[in-house]
Amino acid sequence: MSTHIVVPKRGFSPGEFESRVDRAQEIMRKAELDAVFVTSPPNVRYFTGFDSQFWESPTRPWFVVVPLEGEPIAVIPEIGAPEMALTWVDDIRTWPAPVPEDDGISLLKGTLEHLPRRFGRVGAELGREMALRMPVNDLLKLRENLGSEIVDGSPAIWEMRMVKTPAEIEHIAYICRIASDAYEALPSQISIGENEREAVRKLRIDIARRGADATPFMPAISGPGGVPQIVCGPHDRTLEDGDILFIDTGSTFDGYFCDFDRNYAIGRISSEAARVHEALWLATEAGIAAAVPGATTDDIWRAMSKIIEDAGAIGNNVGRLGHGLGLQLTEPPSHRPGDGTRIVENMVLTIEPGMEYAPGKMIVHEENITVTKDGPRLLTTRAPREMPIIR
Repeated sequence: MSTHIVVPKRGFSPGEFESRVDRAQEIMRKAELDAVFVTSPPNVRYFTGFDSQFWESPTRPWFVVVPLEGEPIAVIPEIGAPEMALTWVDDIRTWPAPVPEDDGISLLKGTLEHLPRRFGRVGAELGREMALRMPVNDLLKLRENLGSEIVDGSPAIWEMRMVKTPAEIEHIAYICRIASDAYEALPSQISIGENEREAVRKLRIDIARRGADATPFMPAISGPGGVPQIVCGPHDRTLEDGDILFIDTGSTFDGYFCDFDRNYAIGRISSEAARVHEALWLATEAGIAAAVPGATTDDIWRAMSKIIEDAGAIGNNVGRLGHGLGLQLTEPPSHRPGDGTRIVENMVLTIEPGMEYAPGKMIVHEENITVTKDGPRLLTTRAPREMPIIR
């Protein structure tokens, strides 16, 4: 267990954002884009550092334009201008939102049209694992009236974000250490007879006490010898002798997520569940070892899949064996056949083998790593090889 954790400085320097934009513009040239405009909270935050709890309100759209040359331009509701002015962004253009008949669209259109036109193409969040935080009707209106073509900018945006900066990795490592310590302490805080909600409440409080900002994601489920799914719960089910308790967490520090789970045996663990747990522990080792520069996501998947299949898996309803991680709980790439993403230095990935070994009974392992030039480095504290027992 960690005895002392150095807290990273919140926020990022203007130089950090400048380097992000410089890299983004290199990628935009390759993709032949005159600009990208983003609307979703993670992408706005990535380029500007702006964050607000007001994202919970869907009333007003927010736009950030990243041009092929020069610094980002914020096109935002007036209500957000004072806080945006505290970021590194100097060019802030506002309108008195909400104005449903023209909620920033003419202002955004004018901003885009005054940029130098080299390719006649502007990228937007139209594709893989992206979402527009604006009315679709407004996008259609902009597409119809803008002099440039609006195209799918998500491949370029994910290329920008998939490789993390050292400062981003430091943030993710910090929240991983916090959650690791809380997971390790959990068996001393709960016991047989409590229910899933009580276990989650105690873990959530401990993670917050240790320094996390929020825990938007914490599914938990229990069942005799395994669990039927890993994305819902907690429920009011009482923890009983012979159960497996699965808890996953996506907790955050300064916007950056961890995402990993832990399994606990309640009272005792059956020989079959212990065998599956051992196989998954070994599959996790293999997945971590395979995550080296030059490998692909398919290679990582194959390294884990062989061990899982040899252990007698009858299924895996997760559909993949890990993914990217950062400002979102799940990001590209996916460890699955056919993804084909090449692993490079400074990616942050989850390694997540799971297997259903009997109808309605599955166990899943997950760790978070970063890729270095010398190979993978764990950001989480490695799960015990033997499943912890709660009595």
